[in-house]
Amino acid sequence: MKLIVKSGSSKTEWTIVEGRHLIDSAISEGINPFFQNRRDISRSIRLGLPAGFFKKKLEQIYFYGAGCSSEEKKNVLQASLIAQFHTPTEVESDLLAAARGLFIDRSGIACILGTGSNSCLYDGEKIVTNVKAAGYILGDEGSFAALGKSFLSDVLKEIAPGEIADRFYRENRLDSHIIMENIYDLPFPHRFLMKAADFLDGHITNDYVHTLITQNIRNFFIRNVCRYEYKKYPIRFVGKMAVRYADILKNVAREFDITIDRIQESPMKGLIEYHAGKTVLPL
Repeated sequence: MKLIVKSGSSKTEWTIVEGRHLIDSAISEGINPFFQNRRDISRSIRLGLPAGFFKKKLEQIYFYGAGCSSEEKKNVLQASLIAQFHTPTEVESDLLAAARGLFIDRSGIACILGTGSNSCLYDGEKIVTNVKAAGYILGDEGSFAALGKSFLSDVLKEIAPGEIADRFYRENRLDSHIIMENIYDLPFPHRFLMKAADFLDGHITNDYVHTLITQNIRNFFIRNVCRYEYKKYPIRFVGKMAVRYADILKNVAREFDITIDRIQESPMKGLIEYHAGKTVLPL
């Protein structure tokens, strides 16, 4: 049996498989080594999973996660997982998970639109080119975090329509001081940004909100997709943001003469297919 894990900043998917057959699955909170140390990650794993997961006779763990782009961060995750499961573990980025899950062994441009965003050109085996995501402060265009950041900025500067801003403050029991504290002083500011973006989903028919979402997604194409030779390859998307606003995403894509042939929330189905034929690494 193999354990395949896909983690973003908001949630982690755990799937135990035997070949292509699903044995067990679970969802826990997001894991990100940029915001959590080894102790925090180990605690999250131990408390977030059913006890039965630790009793399975696993041959291999494949972990794909946000924040796992450097060897240093990969080693933090690997050490935590091996300590909990005592099983050989391979750690890769969530971007490679998207590429493998969307294209398996074919080439294409894989895009993530979720809490954060990212993209790459994948050749069917490895990532060939990657426009840096740059995180929720310097990048992540098209994501919930970027959308939440734009909206909060508009609220604080009184650019957002008064009725939208007032309802946001009231429904979330917030004021400007609490917003600033959550962004600059408290842990996991990206989760707060996503919460702000979630509020907008209930007001999608409002012209201001619809334009804000559209421009957010358009920024992703301008600053990321257009940096590749994008007309030569199929382009596919994964992530909750992409699924939630699939119609807007497709409309914006047409502005760039792009037809998106696949949008899905999770890459897990493709990852199971990808790893079904992989041999287990030695201990």
